[in-house]
Amino acid sequence: MSANSSYAAAGVDTAAGDLAVELMKEAVAKTHGANVLGGVGGFAGLYDVSFLTRYKRPLLATSTDGVGTKVAIAQAIDKHDTIGQDLVGMVVDDIIVVGATPLFMTDYIACGKVVPERIASIVGGIAKACAETGTALVGGETAEHPGLLGPDDYDVAGAAVGAVEADALLGADRVQHGDVVVALSSSGLHSNGFSLVRHILSEGGVGYTDSLPEFGGLVGEALLEPTRLYTGPLVRLLGDPDLAGAVHALSHVTGGGIAANLARVLPVGSWVELDRASWSPSSVFRVLSDIAGSSLESSEGTWNLGIGMFAVVAADAASGVIARMQAEGIPSWVAGRISTAAHDLSGFVQGEKGVNGGAVRLVGSYAS
Repeated sequence: MSANSSYAAAGVDTAAGDLAVELMKEAVAKTHGANVLGGVGGFAGLYDVSFLTRYKRPLLATSTDGVGTKVAIAQAIDKHDTIGQDLVGMVVDDIIVVGATPLFMTDYIACGKVVPERIASIVGGIAKACAETGTALVGGETAEHPGLLGPDDYDVAGAAVGAVEADALLGADRVQHGDVVVALSSSGLHSNGFSLVRHILSEGGVGYTDSLPEFGGLVGEALLEPTRLYTGPLVRLLGDPDLAGAVHALSHVTGGGIAANLARVLPVGSWVELDRASWSPSSVFRVLSDIAGSSLESSEGTWNLGIGMFAVVAADAASGVIARMQAEGIPSWVAGRISTAAHDLSGFVQGEKGVNGGAVRLVGSYAS
């Protein structure tokens, strides 16, 4: 018996893997610019970084993440073309937070059985989002794990690298008293808190293939609304000589919710109250809360509730930043103002995510 036959007997189909690569090659190649050397299928992706010699002090930024249990919904309704955008959003939009421009990304897909068309659909979504964010998809791996994962099960993860000039690094050290916190709207749940989503629907007897008017149709499709990508618009914002210096910090609202993610990019001793009345969480959050019989406030540490990114900016530039984001198709608004004045911080979120940063709390009631 040949080695390949033995591998097939163990449940691994190398021919299916080869076909998946062929199906995805064109989409991946579209993310390659002049800096990418070689093509798809090499042992390592190569990226020419000789342009970094123009930097005074280049810093590399890196991030890695996955999509979490949102993949369970994609699998349940057999729709796999958007989960790739979620992956890119979770990884690349962490890199822009420090002011870095993304350079390249790699992905990893573990599955119970390689279905070439499914893998190509997932990678096609990754490649499309990489192209939108200016990120080269230079490599990846698809691993078949029969016996560990079911035939229709898979998980996705990825990592990316970006670069930033040291003196352009964004962060807490730039934030000042009086800075304005601008909220950038999310497209929905993005890719966090789906274990809670799945629990709520299960307890409420709601299936992903059910149709609910409140969701505008199929429940699963509404929940798979892809993560909004902020990197492209923010790279352009940071490249605008009239506004770039006014952006002091960015915060990607992912796991941990609203207050915890903002607090980690603020300096020790600073605080901000975010006004809930400045925005109205979209229907997906309200419907899920209604099904659970809970309040929107109770999920502020889990879901983004309509805010996918914060920009902490100089007060005199807030209107310009908002206008720029609006022009990029991202509704934005003032949610609060940074203060370093002495204040009772009881009830504020601080010290989360292992970062000794600022203090944040939400006040008031959400707009209807």
